Amino acid sequence: MFNMFIKRPVLSLVISLIITLLGVLALITLPVTQFPDIAPPTVTVTAKYTGANAEVCAKAVATTLERAINGVPGMTYMSSVCSNDGLTYIEVNFNVGVDPDLAAVSVQNRVSTVIDELPEEVIRAGVSTEKEVNSMLMYLNLMSTDTTLDEKFIYNFTDINILQELKRIEGVGRAEIMGAKEYSMRVWLKPDRMTAYNISTEEIIQAIRDQNIEAAPGKTGQSADMDPHVLQYVLRYAGKFIEP
Repeated sequence: MFNMFIKRPVLSLVISLIITLLGVLALITLPVTQFPDIAPPTVTVTAKYTGANAEVCAKAVATTLERAINGVPGMTYMSSVCSNDGLTYIEVNFNVGVDPDLAAVSVQNRVSTVIDELPEEVIRAGVSTEKEVNSMLMYLNLMSTDTTLDEKFIYNFTDINILQELKRIEGVGRAEIMGAKEYSMRVWLKPDRMTAYNISTEEIIQAIRDQNIEAAPGKTGQSADMDPHVLQYVLRYAGKFIEP
């Protein structure tokens, strides 16, 4: 047989071309076997209780959410973590093959039934429900050669301009920035002065909230049908605090 191929090189070339052509046709037309889903889908529920410690978060937030989420269709188990910075993180694992979108919707429906039972601070901050994979697939480090830019500026620049673009990429389940560096107003309290004035933390928070608001003052001099006005002014309000 080998002698025939050696003596007839044209035949060998034709056979090689036919095999190559059949391989190309098979590559294009035949279905390609894909890897099965081996990692169970996961849905995370995150709640923020500003000013609370881990024990308060566990009693007031985690227990309420866990009782509502428990028993959602397709769920295998769930775990929760409460931190001293007021963050409650609940991870709900489902059976392999469950649609992650349907799982997230089911968990969200359960969470919405107990929203009114959560503390006011948690409701105001919002409870987020997201689907995600069990492990991080990529880390991105952002640096700048400009020495005038600090860490807070880079963090907020990434949050405003880069993070939103990453979330819109097809296939990205979740993108976040490690560490909290958002622009915000932070207030430090003096316990000795609070004791002298006999005021509590809640009263200080309420006073700040009453002053730090976004209001809609409306207009003045708006014309009526019976009494038309010549001048009309749009009232402006200073809005929230931007300086200490």
